[in-house]
Amino acid sequence: MKHLLLAALVAGAFGSITVPAGAQVVYVDTPPPPPRAERMPAPRHGYVWSPGHWEWRRGHHVWTPGQWYRERPGYVYQAPAWVQRDGRWVMEGGRWDRGGRRDRDGDGVPNRYDARPNNPNRS
Repeated sequence: MKHLLLAALVAGAFGSITVPAGAQVVYVDTPPPPPRAERMPAPRHGYVWSPGHWEWRRGHHVWTPGQWYRERPGYVYQAPAWVQRDGRWVMEGGRWDRGGRRDRDGDGVPNRYDARPNNPNRS
């Protein structure tokens, strides 16, 4: 009986652990709507802005507003994005990549979205 009780307590403790959204792979047939217009706040020293994006929840796209992430020296933040694979849509969660391969000026905006990816006067 003691072993059963202990097992139930351990199972209950692990039941409260949540899996990060980035760990889930979501495939959908419906493309996300166009991004919403969102005013980017003024730069904050030591933080990187991640713009808002669409997430898939309970069978439809739901808008998630942008947010600040504490900067990680030596890493570049890649914001969440939907990509099309084999005719279906897949959410690639936000992540930190080592080095500046995708963000040459280190402003937190990936080169493919940056109007001036080599801006030496970034703040």
